[in-house]
Amino acid sequence: MDFNLGSNKITDSELMTCNEIIRLLMKYYSDRIVGQEKLGKALLITLMTNNHILLESVPGLAKTTAAKVMTDAVCGKFSRIQCTPDLLPSDIVGTQIFNQANNTFETKQGPVFANFVLLDEINRSSAKTQSAMLEAMQERQVTIGGALYALPEIFMVIATQNPIEQEGTYLLAEAQLDRFLLKEKLNYPGIIEEIEILNRIENNIFLDTQAILPLKEIIFLQDVTKDVYLSNAMKEYIVKLVQATREPEKIISKELASYITLGSSTRGAIAFMEASKALALINRKDICNTR
Repeated sequence: MDFNLGSNKITDSELMTCNEIIRLLMKYYSDRIVGQEKLGKALLITLMTNNHILLESVPGLAKTTAAKVMTDAVCGKFSRIQCTPDLLPSDIVGTQIFNQANNTFETKQGPVFANFVLLDEINRSSAKTQSAMLEAMQERQVTIGGALYALPEIFMVIATQNPIEQEGTYLLAEAQLDRFLLKEKLNYPGIIEEIEILNRIENNIFLDTQAILPLKEIIFLQDVTKDVYLSNAMKEYIVKLVQATREPEKIISKELASYITLGSSTRGAIAFMEASKALALINRKDICNTR
């Protein structure tokens, strides 16, 4: 399946710059994370579309590490929120504090005001706390004391969850899941990969966390990603896939269709289009010569 790039919008020099940014990001990731190529690509696509991603695996498979590595590569503000059952919405978005010196309320912004927000073990937070992120993830703003506060231009939520523990956890609501562009499941590494992990840990590879790209380069990459041309035929293909999830019995057997409890929303079609553009830009190794 081929995605064409609109030559009327994107110049050769812009494409070359994007290729270099992508190369640097993936090299930074692969130098620190062994294997997990699918995870690295998923994080990159999410970054290129300025969106959000949900990571799922058993403990100890570098979900948090991979998220931190990808954000370390960029000169942005990073914030980590450890989700627990007693976490309150105000602990995430912020609150108003009374200042006795001047008898006024002052707004204290929460950790959500960052370029990269890591929600660790999101399924450990209550439904009320999870809902506090809905406005932030979709509208890119939060409400504190009746006033609206805009989030940074680059705002990416990386949430992790552990599927094997049930005690003290809450299932993510469909409305919450709908805000994530991608969900990536991590698998165990092979023998050779796990030996390489031990070697890298022994050599202290995580001591070097110096950023390699300024935020303006990421904004540039995101802008070019938006301009990637997607033909009407591809848009029709995306819509047909989304429609198939809503009326699966027309495509597959009733037995298989019974496993689909909820079809994709229109937001899913938009996410499909955005991810397709990012993937097209990533996969073109020599874009300028193939245009």
